[in-house]
Amino acid sequence: MAETTVTVYSKPACVQCTATKRALDSKSIRYEEIDLTTSDAALEYVTEDLGYSQAPVVVADDHNHWSGFRPDLISKLT
Repeated sequence: MAETTVTVYSKPACVQCTATKRALDSKSIRYEEIDLTTSDAALEYVTEDLGYSQAPVVVADDHNHWSGFRPDLISKLT
């Protein structure tokens, strides 16, 4: 299992966000969730710095991040 905690930038009532969190939970991957609707700084980070426009955005490290529900990439974190 990965030693680091990934960050999941999500939005309420987001089907792909829920699927992503369930997949992380099923693999016992620790994550911190940040609600993009309550944090202007987080929203700016994922849209301006990372260039994503779709939630969820999963950030494992500076070079390993993606947008949307990606079970293939979640599997690589284990």
